[in-house]
Amino acid sequence: QVQLVESGGGLVQAGGSLRLSCAASGRTFSSYAMGWFRQAPGKDAEVVAAMNWSGDTTYYADSVKGRFTISRDDAKNTVYLQMNSLKPEDTAVYYCAVDRTAFSVVAHEYDYWGQGTQVTVSS
Repeated sequence: QVQLVESGGGLVQAGGSLRLSCAASGRTFSSYAMGWFRQAPGKDAEVVAAMNWSGDTTYYADSVKGRFTISRDDAKNTVYLQMNSLKPEDTAVYYCAVDRTAFSVVAHEYDYWGQGTQVTVSS
């Protein structure tokens, strides 16, 4: 069992920045692929960014390329999402998730999910 706890969400003006953190329990964190997803009201969940276990492969949704950066610190069992140049359309609940078996950008292939953190970007 892996437990994930997100933090760092909040209210920010357009153009601002936030850094989300996701702390994971478990001794094998370094072997997991990690992903960040988001869900806005009335919309399906979408992948934002993902990183494989070693950190040498990443994926970004087109909508966030050049603005968001996913990173991980295995010593702290934590994955981050640095979000810059935020836009009102980035408003959503953001979730981190663990994929124990493979690198994926598909939500249903992830095994464990955090509770989510709200990000609201005002115009």
